[in-house]
Amino acid sequence: MAGQLNPNVLLAVPLAPLAGSAIAGLFGTKFFGNKIGRTASHSVTILGVLVAFIISFQTLLAVMDGTTYNGTVYNWMTVMGLKMEVGFLVDSLTAMMMCVVTFVSLMVHIYTIGYMAEDEGYNRFFSYISLFTFSMLMLVMSNNFLQLFFGWEAVGLVSYLLIGFWYTRPTAIYANMKAFLVNRVGDFGFILGIGLLLAYAGSMNYGEVFAKKAELAKLTLPGTDWMLLTVACICLFIGAMGKSAQFPLHVWLPDSMEGPTPISALIHAATMVTAGIFMVTRMSPLFELSDTALSFVLVIGSITALFMGFLGIIQNDIKRVVAYSTLSQLGYMTVALGASAYSVAVFHLMTHAFFKALLFLGAGAVIIGMHHDQDIRNMGGLRKYMPITWITSLLGSLALIGTPFFSGFYSKDSIIEAVHATHIAGAGFANFAVLAGVFVTAFYSFRMYFLVFHGEERFGKPHHDEHQNHSHDEHSDEHHHGLAPGQKPHEAPWVVTVPLMLLAIPSVVIGFITIGPMLFGDFFKDVIFVSESHHAMKELAEEFHGAWAMGVHAFTSLPFALALAGVVSSYYCYMINPKVPAWFYKKFHGIYTILDNKYYMDKFNEVVFGKGARVLGGGLWNVGDRGLIDGLIVNGSAKLVGWFAALIRHFQTGYIYHYAFVMILGVLFFLIYFMPFPTFAK
Repeated sequence: MAGQLNPNVLLAVPLAPLAGSAIAGLFGTKFFGNKIGRTASHSVTILGVLVAFIISFQTLLAVMDGTTYNGTVYNWMTVMGLKMEVGFLVDSLTAMMMCVVTFVSLMVHIYTIGYMAEDEGYNRFFSYISLFTFSMLMLVMSNNFLQLFFGWEAVGLVSYLLIGFWYTRPTAIYANMKAFLVNRVGDFGFILGIGLLLAYAGSMNYGEVFAKKAELAKLTLPGTDWMLLTVACICLFIGAMGKSAQFPLHVWLPDSMEGPTPISALIHAATMVTAGIFMVTRMSPLFELSDTALSFVLVIGSITALFMGFLGIIQNDIKRVVAYSTLSQLGYMTVALGASAYSVAVFHLMTHAFFKALLFLGAGAVIIGMHHDQDIRNMGGLRKYMPITWITSLLGSLALIGTPFFSGFYSKDSIIEAVHATHIAGAGFANFAVLAGVFVTAFYSFRMYFLVFHGEERFGKPHHDEHQNHSHDEHSDEHHHGLAPGQKPHEAPWVVTVPLMLLAIPSVVIGFITIGPMLFGDFFKDVIFVSESHHAMKELAEEFHGAWAMGVHAFTSLPFALALAGVVSSYYCYMINPKVPAWFYKKFHGIYTILDNKYYMDKFNEVVFGKGARVLGGGLWNVGDRGLIDGLIVNGSAKLVGWFAALIRHFQTGYIYHYAFVMILGVLFFLIYFMPFPTFAK
């Protein structure tokens, strides 16, 4: 039965985490004298997120019954007819995102109790992650570009605080500054896209802009023959490239591993990095009118999906392996957007949120058990010491590689089929990239799994420090890393393992349960728009005969064969014959060097943009600041006044006859200057 949701109840969803953040941040830190302790800080923030999750789940049930909401909550200002307001658009897309964000955030909050137990910034961290949750909820619930931009910038700001949480470490400061600056590049494009739509649609409300899409489609950018919507959509997508870490604006995400593991899970699973995917899906009525923009999205996503996966193969830091996996999977989502399979993109966003949060939190549990050693070369055989972490990490890895009947299989296979069915420019390369990416994902995922949980125990040995990685996940330079000789790993406390088990459940079953209504039912009806000329989703619907049949059929498909080949190859290389990776390293050392240097993207940015900025800044400082402002305006004016004063003081002698002489000269000057000269006619 159709109806409207209560806006006051909806308002409690973002405000509950905000209230928890404010209480923990103000009264739980030195700011107001640390008036509440750790227990009160984590209790109030967890309660806030729990309230948000309960209301979000109830909202999802109501939306599935046909109830929606689209309206203004607060009118901020009106300028020359332009309304700037806070408003909510709660439909099936929003409700699904609200549930995913609040559930993953709740798991991260509970997990943090155990992970950050020994950290001095315990209360501050809880305040930050609750504030992050508030920012993301404001983003996904917005019904206008102004609020979208507020949430967009807020998640970027809070991620800056979280990545640099251990602010005494230079690497953390470098990483959060890098994330902040790279995102500003994307946000520049994002605000240009919003500005173009505002200038020609005259509104920042989604519904009002979408209502004028036919008129906008006929316009060209002044002075060019480019379609206005093409330029606007590409500008919006550049914003998504920064936030969702697409090539070449991906460089910030791996370095963001400098933050504590819980925030790695929160940023890289369901929240910040998926904001770009959500935004493009929300803008589907506009993107569908420009094949050029869709082709651009498709190619960028393909490059990210394949080439970021290659980088995951050579990583030895457990968190960085999962981080590059995130980059690759975000590429898959972006490819689906380019193929006009928006529902498939957000379906993979949802499934990925659960199993990627599980893998990150599982990596954190391993780090706890290994006494903060993150190098997978120092692990091995953890299966018998950490059984819960082992089984949940295995389930997450199976979901990630697309094992039939696991959640990741349904979304990932649907992306591959959608790309195969699309015919826009770049589809051929995209098809190759997503298929090759299946093998690559399986290889690096199970390389990490085998090296961590199986094989020889490489920890607790006197020589293990030679591979020690001291640069990540530490909050004190004096903090000891790794197990001492004779020490054994241990399972993490229940506040760490319970979130792992709760995340493992949807990682296995959520795809099977939801693929029908989300992709081929009415779940996204009137929310996502697909042009009649784009047939990918129609072809998928014709081939779909139920979740069970899709899983059974997958065992005879090419993606399954590639995934199996990746698992078998990694098992042979790292469990049976470790000489094979050494041979590849020696034989293809040049390729390894390129991968180890991350395609030299960081060095390119440092040389071109970093040094360029320093040269430009030095020039502006020398010419503009020192030369023009200090030299000419400030010092020059002072020198001019001094010169004039030195000249005038010669007339200030104190003798009356000198003053009389100057007065006569002055009168003579005025007489000559103002005296009318006679004119003589010819």
